[in-house]
Amino acid sequence: MTRNTSFDGKSRTFSRNIYGTTKGQIRLRVLSRDLAEWLPESERPLRILDAGGGFGPVSQRLAAEGHSVVLCDLSAEMLEEARIQVADKGLTEQFDFIHGPIQSLCSAGLGQFDLILCHAVLEWVQNQADLLSGLNELLRPGGHLSLMYYNRDGLLYHSLVKGNFDYVHANLVRKRRQKLTPGWPCRPAEVDGWLSELGFVITGRSGVRVFHDYMSNVHGPFPTEEEIIQMELAHSRTQPFMHLGRYMHVFAHKVKRATP
Repeated sequence: MTRNTSFDGKSRTFSRNIYGTTKGQIRLRVLSRDLAEWLPESERPLRILDAGGGFGPVSQRLAAEGHSVVLCDLSAEMLEEARIQVADKGLTEQFDFIHGPIQSLCSAGLGQFDLILCHAVLEWVQNQADLLSGLNELLRPGGHLSLMYYNRDGLLYHSLVKGNFDYVHANLVRKRRQKLTPGWPCRPAEVDGWLSELGFVITGRSGVRVFHDYMSNVHGPFPTEEEIIQMELAHSRTQPFMHLGRYMHVFAHKVKRATP
């Protein structure tokens, strides 16, 4: 059975609690920096799938560079917000919108894409390996996958430093489900294994919010948002901080298989 989570009825809360905060800005800045540095230059506009992209904050930036985007999301509210934002920016002609689960997409109907964005989606899906397999079918050989997921190792570390030992002993399973807390945080080693089995080669990796969520009892003036973001960018690819990020961003290349 496939289980997904829709944000219908929570879109405003999600927007306010995620993208309207410093942690949301850290996410956008890390992802934007990574894609700008890791995505190979192309002589033609890319065809991009934003899988579970909500209102598409990252894909909107890529569309503004001339690329075309198919944005798919389970939430009708999120897609409506995406349409409004895209229209306001004059990007409507570069977007197509699909309302429904990512698992319903097929290459027979859509063709294949040069780049797939799947950001903060995997942890909301129970059958994670199957989802990645489906995305692989939608990606052309030689294409790239930008995958950001909720890092179980970062969640464990956060729980340890906060002294939430009951939560740790419960294997990070809460007795009562919180609305905006992902149900299936991901183990990086497991995700790497799934990608390898599908024929991907990981070419880039960053942690997202590698220290922001652990800040407490700051002595002296509290840093500004920009100072925090700059420090996050500086340490997001540095050991051991990268692996403590609340999210992990991996950029993977789908290797072209040699023809016999």
